[in-house]
Amino acid sequence: MKVLVTGGTGNAGSGAVEALLRRGLSVRVLSRNKQAKLPPGAELAIGDLLNPESVRSALKSADKLCLIVGNVADELTQALLTAALAREANIKHLVYLSVYRAERFPEAPHFIAKNTVETSLKALGIPSTILRPGYFFQNDAQLKPMLTGPGIYPTPVGKIGVAAIDIRDIADAAAVSLTTDGHIGKTYNLIGPAPLSGPRAAAIWSEALGRPIQYVDPRLDMFEEQFSQMLPAWLALDLRLMFSAYLEGRLAPTDGDADAASLTELIGHTPRRYEDFVHETVAGWNK
Repeated sequence: MKVLVTGGTGNAGSGAVEALLRRGLSVRVLSRNKQAKLPPGAELAIGDLLNPESVRSALKSADKLCLIVGNVADELTQALLTAALAREANIKHLVYLSVYRAERFPEAPHFIAKNTVETSLKALGIPSTILRPGYFFQNDAQLKPMLTGPGIYPTPVGKIGVAAIDIRDIADAAAVSLTTDGHIGKTYNLIGPAPLSGPRAAAIWSEALGRPIQYVDPRLDMFEEQFSQMLPAWLALDLRLMFSAYLEGRLAPTDGDADAASLTELIGHTPRRYEDFVHETVAGWNK
């Protein structure tokens, strides 16, 4: 059985590729980068989700599709075109990486785009599984300068807390969904065992680094201005809108969603904790 993975060179996608390879599947990765570094055994297909012929070519002889689309300005178009081509190719099973509570953030473009894709997959009758992960633990691996410098945890996740998950658990969920029966038509919320709040994150980093780390809810206008120096202006605003909802507590998991037993049953092990991710990350920094 062959699985085509789009977005297979990104954080979540590369993890899914490795998890599928570990399960003995044939894996093809669609990428624009001819020099993309893939794990041994993965096949590279050069293409672009906005180039239908390249996607058609990549889908040839593929049985299943793991659809991961990055936060880009035309994310919705890329995802819907690829889903249509998957249907044309009679793909047996499509696993789509959406986002937790996609329908509750209508002001954030990348949330409402993913919610629209979910709706379209169901309306088109494509045999699919929808994975809805929360905030990625691994996003915080980029915070070393702020944590080890001024001693600040700067991500505006708020004091109420947000649903969060280790990307390795997302990869396991994708691989299990694609390789075992009973997942077509299902939607899974992928969130870790405890909400991630700013104060909690600061305390965990303080313990791991052996130094005080502070968290203060930031001014989001300043946050947007800083991000716009590193990212496209539209994406900086998109993230500002998302984090505004975070601060309001709109990504805090409900009791029914924060069901570690259900996620454990799906992925075959206890979901990883943020504490474990932090200690692993600090150990890597210290090497």
